[in-house]
Amino acid sequence: MSIFINEKTPVIVQGITGRIGSFHAEDMIKYGTNVVGGVTPGKGGTTHLGKPVFNTVQEAVAATGAEATITFVPPAYAADGIMEAAEAGIKFCVNITDGIPTQDMIRVKRYINSAKPADRMILTGPNCAGTISPGKAMLGIMPGHIYKQGNVGLIGRSGTLGYEAASQMKELGIGISTSVGIGGDPINGSSFTEILKYFEQDDETHAIMIIGEIGGPQEAEAAEYFKNHMTKPVAAYIAGLTAPPGRTMGHAGAIVNSAGESAAEKVEILQEAGIMVSPTPSEMGTTMQALLKGM
Repeated sequence: MSIFINEKTPVIVQGITGRIGSFHAEDMIKYGTNVVGGVTPGKGGTTHLGKPVFNTVQEAVAATGAEATITFVPPAYAADGIMEAAEAGIKFCVNITDGIPTQDMIRVKRYINSAKPADRMILTGPNCAGTISPGKAMLGIMPGHIYKQGNVGLIGRSGTLGYEAASQMKELGIGISTSVGIGGDPINGSSFTEILKYFEQDDETHAIMIIGEIGGPQEAEAAEYFKNHMTKPVAAYIAGLTAPPGRTMGHAGAIVNSAGESAAEKVEILQEAGIMVSPTPSEMGTTMQALLKGM
């Protein structure tokens, strides 16, 4: 199996009639994703790309049985869109939006975490490329053809580095069970550790690669979780070895503020935990190949 989405998962697209939402929804449908409808307030009762459009997520879930959503909602309204999905009973939400105010994401996290753990929606993003289970379903903006179906789980803060890792692995004949983009903002829906838990429980995933970067404690927390709770091998790459302290590098969350947040410190922490670290981005594929050979 894969984690979060497969070929049967009923998916809706929030913002399906917008220019960006429409473009990527069409791409997801062509890939084989089970898109069952979309949501655009004020356009309920119409159809778009051959799919029914609803005014609210609640209406869409009631009519289609949707379990997953991807949100193409402008930054000012994105938090409301995410919380609307959680309130409607959506199980898995991908939020693509870049530029959501940090204050809004604090509100979103509090709202999601107020639900019982069994009822809590899984959120990835914001500012992420999405999630893909190759050959089954794509819930994101990634180029689907670069992903080969297989047994390696992939988790990344950077979308483009995730593409690069997937492409390199495909060239080496290594496939991916599911690739999950968690986003590069300071506050995101799911951390490396939270996604690692799902891969650890997934029979189809035999090894995992995490792609991190400077800023924040997530990679160190993942190393601790790996050391104490995981049976599957993990490889990693950390971007930003030459980044100067105190300067934001690309992502809003990629800024070194305190000890343990630089790339060099993260590499050291990961290696001490027993995680194989790729020295350069061009060696992500061969690092995973070496990890798999050593299993």
